[in-house]
Amino acid sequence: MTLAVTAGLLVAGAVYLFLQREMLRVILGFVLLGHAVNLALMAAGGTSRRAAPFGSPEELSAVADPLPQAFVLTAIVIAFSITVFMLVLAVTGREDDTTEDDTTGEVGTGPDRPAGGSDAVPGVGTDPAADGGRR
Repeated sequence: MTLAVTAGLLVAGAVYLFLQREMLRVILGFVLLGHAVNLALMAAGGTSRRAAPFGSPEELSAVADPLPQAFVLTAIVIAFSITVFMLVLAVTGREDDTTEDDTTGEVGTGPDRPAGGSDAVPGVGTDPAADGGRR
C-alpha cells in the first residue's frame, strides 16, 4: 500500500510540473514520473509476499522475482539518458524562435515565410507580367 501511495504522489507531482511552462520544471516532472514508474514496477513484483532476493531458502516460491528488478534497472538507464538529452536540449535551445518580429508583426521567418515580410511567393498564383514574365 505504501508503494502505491508513494507512486501516486510522484505521478501527481509530475503532472503538476508538466503543466508549467519552464523547461527545467518539465524535466523535473519527467524525473518524478520515472521514479513513479520504477516504484510501480517494483510493486508489480510482489514486494509484500516475497523474501530477500539472495540466499538459498528451502521454498523457491518465497524468493523475489528478478524480472521486475531487471525492468527497473533498464528503466533507470533509459530515464537517465532521456533526462540528459532533455537537459542538453534545454541548454542549447533558443527562445527567440517564437518571438514576434517588431517590424512586420509576424512570428518568425523560415523556409515557408520570406524574410521580407510578404507571404506571396514569386511565380506562384500571380500574374506572369507581375513578376517580370519569369516562369
